Parts: sequence; C-alpha cells; structure tokens
Amino acid sequence: MPSMARNCLVVNLDRCIGCYSCELACKMENGVALGHHWNKLYQVEPYGQFPDVKTWWLSKQCQQCTDAPCINVCPTGASYRDEEDGVVLVNEEACIGCQLCMDACPYGVRDYNDELGVVQKCNLCKDLRAEGEKPACVKNCPGKARFFGDLDDPESDASKALAEADPESIHQLPDNGNGPLTCYILSPKFGEWRYEDLVVTVNKEDKYVTTEGSLDF
Repeated sequence: MPSMARNCLVVNLDRCIGCYSCELACKMENGVALGHHWNKLYQVEPYGQFPDVKTWWLSKQCQQCTDAPCINVCPTGASYRDEEDGVVLVNEEACIGCQLCMDACPYGVRDYNDELGVVQKCNLCKDLRAEGEKPACVKNCPGKARFFGDLDDPESDASKALAEADPESIHQLPDNGNGPLTCYILSPKFGEWRYEDLVVTVNKEDKYVTTEGSLDF
C-alpha cells in the first residue's frame, strides 16, 4: 500500500509583508465570521536596538500534524485524516461540539462556530483543490510567500520552496511528538526565529501564539 501524502503549506516569511491577504482570502473563501479564524496572521513585535530593529509575521493555521492530537481525542471520529490526500479534516455532521480537539491542539488553530455548534479549521481549501486550484491563501498572496504541496513529491511547489532554502532557515512550530508538517522559511537577514516569544499559557497549557500588536478581522 502506498504511503499517505504529506500535503501541507510552506510559508516563506522572508517574502511575507504582513498584508493580511492570506487571512482575508481564507475568510472570504470559507465564509469565516468576524472574530473567528481558520488562518491567523500575527506580527512578531519589533525587537533589537535602533537602527538594527526587525519584525516579521507568522501565519498560523492547522499544522497538519503527523500524529494529530485532535484526531486522537475526538470521541466521534469527526476529526479525521483524509485517506486520499492525508489532510486533517473535520466532519461537521459528526462533530458534537465538545471542543476536546481544541484543547488538544498545541497551536490553538481550531475555531468553534457558535451558530453551528461545531468545531472548524483550515482544510487547505478542500473544495478548491478538488477543482485543481490552490488554497485561497496561496493563490491570493501578493508576495508569493505561500506554497502548497506534498512534501514527499519533489516536484510539488512546497518541496521546491524548501529545496531552494537554506536548511538552517527552515523552521517548524514546536514539536511535542505530534509531528507538525507545516514549514516556515525565515533567514537571519530578515529576522530571528523567536518561538520562545510566541508562547502564552491558555488553560494551564502553553499555546504557540504571539506577542500583542496584531490586527484582528
């Protein structure tokens, strides 16, 4: 049996200008309500001493974990991995809104829809991909900073972006055994990967987020 695809996003933070187009494109494509997010852009606040001051933006969405905690804790099987493309999804018809998956996610990237009473999240624009298109955040990024594809396919956009990057400039959010797939490219010229500055405590657990100062939609 062939191995399951490892589809995910690769985000080149060297090219990200913090315009929030990815966040807005996600909202428009998926009908995400004001104040709710499937993809959220955070500004890592300016740091350093003048004139050597830097800042960068972190795009945070489902990290497509290899051993996804959200799937492991879901009591109904609503959180699952698509057998065809390997993407972590939510079956809203099976979701009972218990939010156990939200507590289990180490990155805080799941969203509870109050009106529907279900948990939702980035599905890498499953409907668009079914039509042969790229996820909305990818195709609407004016800086061409976002790439989608199978990490096991050397010809995918995601794999090519990583192959062109300095290995020391490739980063991932902290791995607690869940194996996040999403990769970020940030070279020293543009910023320092300061993940320790991006952790806050939520419900007595560390969640990977950011410092204050980001816009909200």
